[in-house]
Amino acid sequence: MLRIPARGLKQIPLGDSESTQVGDYVVAIGNPFEVGQTVTAGIVSALRAPSEGGPRYVQTDAPINPGNSGGPLINMRGEAIGVNSAIIAPAGGNVGIGLAVPSRIAREVIERISGARLPGPTELR
Repeated sequence: MLRIPARGLKQIPLGDSESTQVGDYVVAIGNPFEVGQTVTAGIVSALRAPSEGGPRYVQTDAPINPGNSGGPLINMRGEAIGVNSAIIAPAGGNVGIGLAVPSRIAREVIERISGARLPGPTELR
């Protein structure tokens, strides 16, 4: 969790990753290679099953490059449905397989760390 001493920032609603489907359009925001903010577009290409007891991942073909980790994966309703966290990159660069931690898992972690309940997706609309 990160605390930023700033004023006038708007919160992106935390969406419902459980309603995300393969084929949904998404955008990924990040700061790859420290070049400044970037926004890339793509689709949800898979909902990856948990491996070794971990959470499932939202897989996207939106370019997620080194340095984008921690940025939001946003659906077309403007809701964060995931947190960009990894790429599958055999040669070290983006090949179109990015992974995001689902917002359901991010919500649980944020609530556990902060001790506060976050509003659900339907409560923010």
